[in-house]
Amino acid sequence: MAQNTLEKTSVTVLGLGAMGTALARAWRTAGHPLTVWNRTPARAAALAAEGVRVADSAADAVAANTLVVVCLLDDTSVGEVLAGADLTGKDLVNLTTSTPDQARARAGWARKRGARYLDAGVMAVPPMVGTADAGGYVIYSGSRELFERHQETLGVPLGTTYVGEDAGFAALYDVALLSAMYGMFAGAAHAFALIRREDIDPAALAPLLADWLVAMAPTVHHTADQLRHGDYTRGVVSSLAMQVAGAPTFLSTAEGQGVSTELLSPYFDLMRRRLAEGGGEEDLTGVIDMLVRRPTPHGEVT
Repeated sequence: MAQNTLEKTSVTVLGLGAMGTALARAWRTAGHPLTVWNRTPARAAALAAEGVRVADSAADAVAANTLVVVCLLDDTSVGEVLAGADLTGKDLVNLTTSTPDQARARAGWARKRGARYLDAGVMAVPPMVGTADAGGYVIYSGSRELFERHQETLGVPLGTTYVGEDAGFAALYDVALLSAMYGMFAGAAHAFALIRREDIDPAALAPLLADWLVAMAPTVHHTADQLRHGDYTRGVVSSLAMQVAGAPTFLSTAEGQGVSTELLSPYFDLMRRRLAEGGGEEDLTGVIDMLVRRPTPHGEVT
C-alpha cells in the first residue's frame, strides 16, 4: 500500500507491555491511526489519554484494521487472545517471542483462519523504539509479499530485516543472536569476577573490555566463511592446538583469584575434545559441529 503524509496505514496493536506500548506510541507519533487492546485495561489508559482508540476486546481490535500487530507474553497467549477473533483477510504480524517450531505452527494456524502471516523477532529494548540511530531492529520471516506491503509502516518504530519465507526463521535468528549475546555476557561476567577481589576499579576494565569485544566481533565473518566452505583450516591465525595449550593459564588464574571456572570449562572441554579428534590445525569453528547433535539410523540424536 502506498503511503504519504495524508494517508497512513491504520494499525492494531494487541498487547501493551513495555514493548507493545513503545511500538504503539511510535506509530501514534508518526500519525498512523491506531487501535489497541490489552488484557489488563489499565495499561491502555495512558494511550487513551493521548487519543488512541482502545478496543473493548481483542476481537474488536482485530476487526478495526487489516494490519494487526501482536506483542504478547508467549505463543500460548497468542492462541488464547485471538481465539474469538475473525482473522479472515487480516495481515497478522506476530512479534511475540517463540520458538521456530511454534512460529511455523502459528503460521499454519493463521492461514487456516484466513489470515496472511509474518513472524518476527525484536532485537531491541523499549527505549530504542522510535529512537533514530538507536540500532534496534525487527527480524521478519514468512510472506515476502506481506512484508513488502507493510515494510514502510513496520519500519516506523524500528528498523526491519527480512530473512526468508520460512516463518520459523525470524525466531531462529532471534534466539541465535540472543544466545551469542548471553555468551558475551557470560564472558564479561567472568572477566569482572577475576578482578573482583583486587584493588581494580571495574570502571577501569570496562572500556578495555568493550573495545576488545568490538575488535573481536568481526571474527564471526571468518567463522561463517569457514562454515560455508567446509574448510576449518582456511585462514587460521591461532590454531585450536595453540589455544588448547593456553587454556590451563585461564583456569589457573581463575583458581588463584578464587573464581569459579563454570562459565569457561564447558567451552574448553569442547575444544579439547575437538583437538583429540584431530582438529589441531583448525580454527575454533570445529566446536560448532560438536554442538550439533546428529540423528542416528534409529531416529535418536547423539
